[in-house]
Amino acid sequence: MLPWKDQSGSSNCFFSWALSLFPSTHLILRIGESTCEKSTEHGKSQFYTDPTDAVKDIPSGATILVGGFGLCGIPENLINSLLKTGVKSLTAVSNNAGVDNFGLGLLLQTKQIKRMISSYVGENVEFERQYLSGELEVELTPQGTLAERIRAGGAGVPAFFTATGYGTLIQEGGSPIKYNKDGTIAIASEQREVREFNGRHYIMERAITGDFALVKAWKADKAGNIVFRKTARNFNQPMCKAAKVTIVEVEEVVDVGTFAEEDIHIPSIYIHRIVKGHCYEKRIERRTVQKAQAEKPKPKKDSDIIRERIIRRAALEFEDGMYANLGIGIPMLASNFIQPDITVHLQSENGILGLGPYPTEDEVDADLINAGKETVTVLPGASYFSSDESFAMIRGGHINLTMLGAMQVSKTGDLANWMIPGKMVKGMGGAMDLVASAGTKVVVTMEHSAKWCNGGLHRIIDSMSLCAVFDVDKTKGLTLIEVWEGLTPEDIKACTGAHFEVSPNLRSMQQV
Repeated sequence: MLPWKDQSGSSNCFFSWALSLFPSTHLILRIGESTCEKSTEHGKSQFYTDPTDAVKDIPSGATILVGGFGLCGIPENLINSLLKTGVKSLTAVSNNAGVDNFGLGLLLQTKQIKRMISSYVGENVEFERQYLSGELEVELTPQGTLAERIRAGGAGVPAFFTATGYGTLIQEGGSPIKYNKDGTIAIASEQREVREFNGRHYIMERAITGDFALVKAWKADKAGNIVFRKTARNFNQPMCKAAKVTIVEVEEVVDVGTFAEEDIHIPSIYIHRIVKGHCYEKRIERRTVQKAQAEKPKPKKDSDIIRERIIRRAALEFEDGMYANLGIGIPMLASNFIQPDITVHLQSENGILGLGPYPTEDEVDADLINAGKETVTVLPGASYFSSDESFAMIRGGHINLTMLGAMQVSKTGDLANWMIPGKMVKGMGGAMDLVASAGTKVVVTMEHSAKWCNGGLHRIIDSMSLCAVFDVDKTKGLTLIEVWEGLTPEDIKACTGAHFEVSPNLRSMQQV
């Protein structure tokens, strides 16, 4: 670039230097009667009637960001269109991998996906077969880290530090991404850089960006602004911002002005292509409804009685005004035993604050599910948000209590709940993020069955049933504080593999 000269003929190097700093800026300088211009092409949201036309330029080898959580809010029409184009060797970034015959599972069946970057692969038999046989690469990432990697990519932040995953295979590396046909590891995850901030250890995670984002929204206006519906926002919202080309399929296109400006979820600047979907199946992964009033309850098994004891005790950890996250399985049952004189705000990491009970048959909504992919309702005053916002609440310590299940717990509180050696790894979901916040109280509920106890496999072990409550101290280890009436500390010791202290104030196990 040549320096420009003012009317005196002298060179002004300032403008030459300034322009060289911003080579892609659209800049107009008025100098006397002449105008100098440097511009880049500006886009406008384009509307398509055929979803295949919107994706036909996605090349083999591309990285695609695919929105949705389970089967909720997935871009059905765009995925089906990729089947028609036959594009191969895709890297697909998505929280889940669909099911065998729907969603991304369809692209797995045709072997159009080379690598999945996911948090939880779901119940997908073909996915499992391809992964274990070395046909598919799988990079498992904690759910909150995945959401933040995508959010960072859209914000132009190349990397960040998080406490999630420190001291695990995520930090240490070596987790299998791709197997050889003989079962040995062909590609392993890389070790993460570790730094200490304010006395805590954090690992570095790199941002994720994509060539294309395939997103499902509820409505778009003709200016290209979009809104989502209920929990279908999930990963769709951050993915809009992290790709070079964002393609959104919507249920309805409306006139400009239909949305109030303050109600727009994603402004048009992030949206490149919009398709009105022709039809939506909106499959529900786990259709769960309330039992009819007239339905007789089934007789309780011994295992049901034990579970109820555990969860009734766990429910005593709730306090008035508390924000709490409940994991799937036994923890979810705790909401049935919240004391009537307190209010607890339940959070679901797929994007709900104010979680309500299961719906009646008439209330079932495919766009309203919890983190376990079950149909749910919300209470008055509830709110919906995206996955990156949800885990900002979690990592930031705004959730007071998280309750989750586990396979094993160590005497210092280390938790094993997503990987069993020699078994297919389904993924960690959001558990790693939920326990990583220093300001969140963690309650672990688990059964101690005869299969574990008598078989020599302990769920509470030195390096990692009977009803009892332990307090966990990271330096002192376990302290037995409550035991079911009629049992002794010696009974508990017989079925655990860890040393523990007995509180001088040991008492009978409480319940709601």
